[in-house]
Amino acid sequence: MGDAPSSPAPPPPPAHTDVEAGAVAEPSRDYQPFDFDERVRLAPALPGVYLMKDRRGRIVYVGKAGSLRARLNQYRLRQDDRFFVRLLADVLGDIEVVVTRSEKEALLLENELVKQHQPRFNVLLKDDKNFIHLRIGSKHPFARVQVVRSAKDDGARYFGPYASASAARSTLRQVNRYFQLRTCTDAVFRNRQRPCLEYQIHRCPAPCVLPVEQATYQGHVDDVGLFLSGRRSELVADLRGRMVAAADREDFETAARLRDQWSAIDRSLERQHVKLLDQHRDLDAVGLYREGARVSVAVLKFRGGVLLGAEGFALKEQEFPEAEVLAGFLMRRYDAGAEIPDQVLVGHEVDAAETLADWLSEERVARGGPKRKVEVLSPQRGPKARLIAMAVDNARQVFSDRMRGAAGVATLEGLQRRLGLRELPRRMECYDISNISGTDPVASMVVFTDGEPDKSAYRSFKVRTKSTPDDFAMMYEILCRRLERLDQPGWERPDLLVVDGGPPQLRMAVAALADLGLHDVEVIGLAKARTLASVDGGRQRRSPERVWLPAMAHPIILPQTSNEVFLLTQLRDESHRFAITHHRKRRRGRTLVSRLDGIAGVGAQKRNALLRHFGSVATIAQATPEAMCEVAGVGPALAARIAAALADPLGEV
Repeated sequence: MGDAPSSPAPPPPPAHTDVEAGAVAEPSRDYQPFDFDERVRLAPALPGVYLMKDRRGRIVYVGKAGSLRARLNQYRLRQDDRFFVRLLADVLGDIEVVVTRSEKEALLLENELVKQHQPRFNVLLKDDKNFIHLRIGSKHPFARVQVVRSAKDDGARYFGPYASASAARSTLRQVNRYFQLRTCTDAVFRNRQRPCLEYQIHRCPAPCVLPVEQATYQGHVDDVGLFLSGRRSELVADLRGRMVAAADREDFETAARLRDQWSAIDRSLERQHVKLLDQHRDLDAVGLYREGARVSVAVLKFRGGVLLGAEGFALKEQEFPEAEVLAGFLMRRYDAGAEIPDQVLVGHEVDAAETLADWLSEERVARGGPKRKVEVLSPQRGPKARLIAMAVDNARQVFSDRMRGAAGVATLEGLQRRLGLRELPRRMECYDISNISGTDPVASMVVFTDGEPDKSAYRSFKVRTKSTPDDFAMMYEILCRRLERLDQPGWERPDLLVVDGGPPQLRMAVAALADLGLHDVEVIGLAKARTLASVDGGRQRRSPERVWLPAMAHPIILPQTSNEVFLLTQLRDESHRFAITHHRKRRRGRTLVSRLDGIAGVGAQKRNALLRHFGSVATIAQATPEAMCEVAGVGPALAARIAAALADPLGEV
């Protein structure tokens, strides 16, 4: 296996590999199921890329591997729990492979093929049309800064991408205010006869009609490059030096202009300064937030200890593990032209982090950046972990702004399809039991309407028939009492009942429905994920959330990052929270008894007055009878009884 090439460009696919965009072949009439065993046997144990195609020849997934044979064997042995793997038996028609010389080449080739074919099962930046850049041309003697949709290989300098056009134009306004570059198009520049308003308000030197030294103007362009690339501390130091030099040669007009630039940029740096351990290194903190298959990502850009801004991205239909989503996002983002920092901080260990770091290092050098090694890190504690937490908070806000409620009916339709329900589960009810060794048993009924909590329909129950630990009998009682009220005002008929638990709890629900003669209400059980014991000292893993249907011997395991699983677990967790809250409230009302309650002559009113005056029973016990008499309604005789009762060492304070 040879060394990786110095150029970051990916190697071209071999001639025998069909990777042409849009290649579609009609399925054969005598189609035979895909022979996975034979494909694994023929695959080389070398790094490369594999292309999964459906029965029409369309590429549906592109993946990379350090060993193609080992990676494909994981699919064959069902050791990959991603959602689309379960669909392969129905859609897979062929797998083609491309051998590369190293894992880095495989990473680059995978990225190129994903961009070219946009496979349905890969992590894609669906909204990459929103990648906006600022461009500084290199061919015109008096370059301008302009907003463009995408970066091109035309010799110009590009900065970004920016999350929105408003963010890019806000930065452009700062550039115009501080550095006075032209904003007009080349056509207007050629045909201008007199200075425009930008010249009148001192935002452009009017090189279109006035004699302006090209070297001086180019100096402004270089300053803009420092400003946009985040090297603002370096820019401030340079402006200050030039200001002093201009003042020494008594060019006070230039010195005043440089002073205004320097002070304005310095103030913006001071406002945004963030204390980091290493303020000489640039970094991006990447935070991810998800609800099911809906994912939002936020990138905080720190340059020299300064937070320059945040970018937010909303990604839909991402039923991938967090590590894979982040790896795909980082590859697509930096390949789209985003500035590459010294460090990229992520909250999850990404796939092939070292290979990704090598590619980022080479890509930055190819763009004319420093030759320092780029690091992809996932810190778990310390200041940098706190930066990731801040990025996650921003990602959560992006989700709230752009994607909250976006699943809606589509998620309910997916749940109906995947569970084979007769009706769309627009009203779902979930039940949970809460007690401690059978004491103070309560139950909760939580209602979701159209996928959202309907708190006005929540109900809580006190269990009447059992005072010993028997969650199954308690579940039967509560369901019977609820279902007896079916279709009464405030007790609308549910489309789907969800019980917290596995087959035993589900059997109780089915029995309750059968005993009441209700055969048109559907019910499922939702068994929690649990941590499984490690094997041979390996890392512990968690079992998936499992959905149990009546009369089924095995559970249905939905994609664990799907919108459907997120909705069901959200419903179950809300039911558990509501039950625990009611149980604690009931237990607190039974056990919260003050030592003052057993003293003759001390009722609720005097007890509360004493507690308000002294603050606690312990303080009352230390007070003298004379001090107790200061409380309204407490006389010497009562004060003496209180002091004697609280002085009892067997009492509980």
